Amino acid sequence: MTSLLQTLLDERPWLLADGATGTNFFAMGLESGDPPEFWNVDHPDRVEALHRAFVEAGADIILTNSFGANRHRLKLHQAQGRVHELNAAAAAIARKVADAAGRPVVVAGSMGPTGELLEPVGALAYEDAVETFAEQAEGLKAGGADALWIETMSAENEVRAAIEGAARAGVPIVATMSFDTAGRTMMGITPAALGELSGHLHPEPCAIGANCGVGASELVCTVLGISSARPGAVVVAKANCGVPKFVDGEIAYTGTPELMADYARLALDAGARIIGGCCGTKPEHLKAMRDALEGYTPGARPTPEEVEARLGEISELARAGGAAPAAGDDEARAGRRRGRRRA
Repeated sequence: MTSLLQTLLDERPWLLADGATGTNFFAMGLESGDPPEFWNVDHPDRVEALHRAFVEAGADIILTNSFGANRHRLKLHQAQGRVHELNAAAAAIARKVADAAGRPVVVAGSMGPTGELLEPVGALAYEDAVETFAEQAEGLKAGGADALWIETMSAENEVRAAIEGAARAGVPIVATMSFDTAGRTMMGITPAALGELSGHLHPEPCAIGANCGVGASELVCTVLGISSARPGAVVVAKANCGVPKFVDGEIAYTGTPELMADYARLALDAGARIIGGCCGTKPEHLKAMRDALEGYTPGARPTPEEVEARLGEISELARAGGAAPAAGDDEARAGRRRGRRRA
């Protein structure tokens, strides 16, 4: 059966994903240290309001409020027994908003990292990680998610575990990593290595890409690297709204609606087909992105120099990663071999 996400990708040259969850929830009263996933039960009206604001701004895809709703993150709040409840509630809230939109809107079940390091670096066994993600995926599917959206990953073995666990739910999978360390993930994976890796994942995600990171400029370079290594892949770009800075003791993001509109066009030119925002991205930013993409005729593939001139500074390693479709570093290739032995 063809999924809603795949149908829209077949019909449209690009889709707009939503913006930030945490940033907007803090503005709505979430206290630092409190798990936003509890709001699915305690304040469902606020969660619904944010989803609706993103849909009204033009989002074709809304991510559920379930990023940290796996047993390992929830155990920090003595809530590891609430995985199914919180995920099903998150998806049901988003489903309600999507069904009332008057147009097709995809509900994507957000699945973030476990917060643990997998063996052999850490203590979490690969098989336990698979079960963790499978448990979360079943809750999201029960609540009505159209797809599962694995995001902000940094390690190859955790991406593999997340995909293997999510696959048990039998719905499409999207997977993104966060390239926040000079153009690489925290565990050293390059954009080109992700592009190369994606063809060896089982099952293969229907879309791959990047979210969060440092800022819009580096994320566009990440898209250049992924799309160079894997031409034809559906690539996701979900950048932070500019660069995070401390202002009066709080984190603020420098991105304006105008900058995010330019980022959206550059991301499309670089090869992204699903474009959205991450930390700091508010509905007004998303509306500017939608307006920028509507009727836009894609231009030539940008150079890192052009991206830097329009969106801001790029690190040298990020610039190199975006310019060349390298095969990836030795650690990534070694991790791929380890993953095959487990499969």
